[in-house]
Amino acid sequence: MIDIVREVALKALYKIDKEEAYSNIALDEIIKENKNRLDNRDIGFISEIVYGVTSWKLTIDEIIKKYSKIKLKKISPWILNILRMSIYQIIFLDKVPKSAAVNEGVNLAKRYGHRGSCNFANAILRQVDKKDYETFFEIEDPIERISKTTSMPVWIIEELAKDNSIEKVEEICKASNIKPKVTIRVNRLKTTKQDLEQKLKEREIIFKEGTLEDFLVLEKAKNIEKLDLFQEGYFTIQDEGAGLIAKILDPKPNEFVLDACSSPGGKTTYMAELMENKGKIIAWDLHEHRVKLVEENAKRLGITIIETKCADASIYNEKYKEKFDKILLDVPCLGIGVLKRKPDIKWKRKPEDIKEITRIQQNILETCSKYLKPKGEIVYSTCSIFSEENEKIIESFVEKNVEFDYAMIHKPNSTEKSKTMQLYQGKENDGFFICKLQKK
Repeated sequence: MIDIVREVALKALYKIDKEEAYSNIALDEIIKENKNRLDNRDIGFISEIVYGVTSWKLTIDEIIKKYSKIKLKKISPWILNILRMSIYQIIFLDKVPKSAAVNEGVNLAKRYGHRGSCNFANAILRQVDKKDYETFFEIEDPIERISKTTSMPVWIIEELAKDNSIEKVEEICKASNIKPKVTIRVNRLKTTKQDLEQKLKEREIIFKEGTLEDFLVLEKAKNIEKLDLFQEGYFTIQDEGAGLIAKILDPKPNEFVLDACSSPGGKTTYMAELMENKGKIIAWDLHEHRVKLVEENAKRLGITIIETKCADASIYNEKYKEKFDKILLDVPCLGIGVLKRKPDIKWKRKPEDIKEITRIQQNILETCSKYLKPKGEIVYSTCSIFSEENEKIIESFVEKNVEFDYAMIHKPNSTEKSKTMQLYQGKENDGFFICKLQKK
């Protein structure tokens, strides 16, 4: 008898592996197809397996290599993903007995392979033990050790090591595998923080105060977007680091603001809330379907000052020369700061991507800086943690554009100021870079 829950997880993993689908999209699609056969607990376990295997793929594949005489690329994609999900359960899920992980894996191999592949899977899974993972900590070379113990591609570790100690790099890589908590931002246009807290308590949703005043961190939140409070616009889901970007720009009521790379609209809508829904925000994005996400978010939150447009922020438009009081440039980036939410990124990105993405970032900053009024302010931000995408972009820009200078920014809950701010992913936050510039 095949376990439907593990079979659904397998189908999602196959889709991610062979069709290069993003894990969140593949997961949503496969759950919708089987929603009548799954309850919330099933969906939770499927999500655990899919995100877990995607996050830990490098480490798991190293364990498979230890016991397999067949090279990974020669193993059937179905059998390979059965091995991955079974090994993930054996190594990382204490509540799943090894016998269950092995037996269910072998059952799936019977359906998705032949007798030989079934025996192959059985032979490997019965040998796997938690000690297989522990042996990686004994590796002397620090780059290889971090790679295999945190499931991080070597090139990312080497890139981080250019600007950080090896101890800091290891800390960053470990944090990329922490399961993220759901953080929400109170919509100050519709409610107060105290009122929302009371409503959450009435629905028996456990939370704690966030680092920023408008934020709450939810404990064990499930299907939060289906909650009436979300649908009625009392809050939106947003990481505090992303919220901090809007706070640092500090848009005021009645100002004229540009958000040049706005989708899906989390920062755009927060700026509108900080502006008390007074003034005007022009929100651009490159793709029509992503522009619609901004519009949908604004509508749900009751915001009326956002004007959206499908536009390429790297192409100059004379119409907007020196028109804006403030500009937010949350530019496209490699996304290495949000791996715990989007583990697919570390397998899709390549070292050569850095050159192309920094070219785009430079173009957007150079172009959009021309839209700022004298004495206006611009925030440049990424959800990346590579200096090439961050400090080096800003240093080059300021050197070439003498009419711009750094505007010192405060660290959260601190009197300390700095020219730039690099946040690294931790237990409750993602990794972000933030810099604020002022036009003289």
